[in-house]
Parts: sequence; C-alpha cells; structure tokens
Amino acid sequence: MTKERITVVEIAHAAGVSKSTVSLVLQGSSLVNEVTRAKVSAVIRELGYVYNRGAANLRQSNSKSKIIGIVVNDLTNSFFAELAVGVDDVVQSAGYVQFLSNTGESVDRQREVIASMREHGISGLIVSPARGTEPADLKPLVASGIPVVVVVRNIQGAKVSSLMSDNHAGASAAVEHLVALGHRRIAFLGGFPDTAVFAERLVGYQTALKSADIAFDASLVISSAPSRAGGVDAIDRAVRLGDRPTAALCFNDAVAFGVCDGLRANRLEPGADFGVIGFDDVIEAKTAVPALTTVSVDPQGMGRRAAQLLLKQINSGNADPEALVGSVRLVVRESSGPARRDVEKRTA
Repeated sequence: MTKERITVVEIAHAAGVSKSTVSLVLQGSSLVNEVTRAKVSAVIRELGYVYNRGAANLRQSNSKSKIIGIVVNDLTNSFFAELAVGVDDVVQSAGYVQFLSNTGESVDRQREVIASMREHGISGLIVSPARGTEPADLKPLVASGIPVVVVVRNIQGAKVSSLMSDNHAGASAAVEHLVALGHRRIAFLGGFPDTAVFAERLVGYQTALKSADIAFDASLVISSAPSRAGGVDAIDRAVRLGDRPTAALCFNDAVAFGVCDGLRANRLEPGADFGVIGFDDVIEAKTAVPALTTVSVDPQGMGRRAAQLLLKQINSGNADPEALVGSVRLVVRESSGPARRDVEKRTA
C-alpha cells in the first residue's frame, strides 16, 4: 500500500477512534484531549499519512452546501422527532436538506457529529445541546461564520442565536390549574436538575404554589431521567412518601406518560385518582388514555421557527445572535382530574 492511498478512515480504524476525531487532530483542534491526540498522531506517523492542508482548505472554501445540520440530545423523545419535522418543512421548501444526528446526552459525541457536519460543509446548525455543553464547544462554528441556533436548552455566553419556550409561564399555568381543581400536594416530577430548563420550570412551579399560599415542600420535587422510564421511577418514589401528592406537574410529556404507567402499577388511575400534567404537547398526548393535559410548546412549530431564524441568518450573511422565547399554552384534557380524598383508603 502506498502512502498516497492511506485514508483518514484507515487511520481512524487503526487508532480506534472516529473519522471526525482524526480530522480534528489533523486540523489542530483544541477539542481533542491530549491522550487521544497523541494516539492518533502516532498512527499517522506509523502509516506515513501526509495531510494535504491546501486541498483541505480548498474543500472548506468551496464547502457551502445546501445542507442544514440538526443535532438533538435525545431522539428517543418524540418531541425532538417532531421538532426535526418542523425544521425539515422549512429547509426543504428552501432547497436545503437536513442532516440529523442524536447525541444521547454525550458532549463527546456532540463534538464528533458537529465536526463531521462541518466536513460536509453545512451552511448552518440547529442544536439542542447535550448536558454539560460549554460555549467553547460551539466556538469553532462561530469563528468560521457558520450560523447556529440553539433550541430548547440555552448556553449562556455562547454568542449564538437561541429559541426557547416560556418555561416559567407554562409551569405556573399548569400548577394554577391543579390548584383550581383542589389539589394541594402537588409534585414536580422528572428532569435533570443541572439543566436550565429544569430550573425555569421549577421556579414557575414554585411561583404558582406561592401565589396559592401553598408552602413549598422540597420532598415533592423528584428528579429523574426526562424519559418514560424516568417517569415510572419518579412516581414510584412519590407514592411512597408519608404524605404523598395527589397530582404532579411532569418535566415533559415523556415523563408524564411514564407517570401514568407507574400510577396504574400502583393501582391508581391517572386523571381519576391522581392529576397528571405534562409539558410539550407531543402528538401522542392527544391520543393517550387518558388524553394528557399538557403545556403546549408546539414542537413542530418550534422547529419551523428555528429553521426560519437560521435561514434568515444564512441568507443575510449576518450571524449576529438573536434570542427568542416562544409562548406556550395549557391544553386541558382528561389526565388532570380534581383532587380525591378517598385515594389513601383505596390503596392502603
């Protein structure tokens, strides 16, 4: 095998890393840790690979394509699938194609997929960041002039555009509804406490409790993975409290669906024995049994707005950051029934 035939893929295979990681090493990127850099560099020397930087720069200068990158933190949550559909509605009609990738909450994976998308010459990026994402993780994109729109989770100091939901107002409206139904022991279930979205929704929950003269009880805030399984885990812990709740605002719809599953496992019927409210209003919320009361974020609409903002920046050549907050509304369905006083006796 001649040196000219050595490829980045072969180096990646020999070093046990991804192609994107090799590319980052070749570009001298600071995103690669020193141990990995040393390992990849040793393989490059061993195989005799010569990096044609001139050709790489030429590729990059001609790389403006009709490709939009979209990176989400949890594609198993249908919210993000609906968000991606909304993005695709807009970018497709504008003549672009969408590259979609899931990070599974891994910052390292996120770095790799963004680097790979840059190699393919994306014109812009929409990203729902993985937990722990820092402004420095998006700095290479900003420095290269590639427009970025952050959705769902903001990154303070990242100097990119953002599109968030009014988490405080949504959580407050949900708790106010439960209070009006007679509930006083209202839990906040699910979500990762180290995310801004969790903090904003928790503050909204606390604000509504205070307005109703209900004392905040920290034992009723039960964090878990923002997933269906996380919802089952959270409600299992909630029903074992000595003075257990009669209703809950859930971090998102996925958690709410899990809460409904967990309630049935504990011989409680959601909507009848325990009030449940979600957050997002995914398609399944309307057809669930019982139909889920939830704070509507309009995931597809959010995707469309994010895509419109990104295309505006691409077309104008101006990537100056804009911060947008989308309005939300409470959609009342069957899962948020009135408080019942006989549930303790029925399940004792």
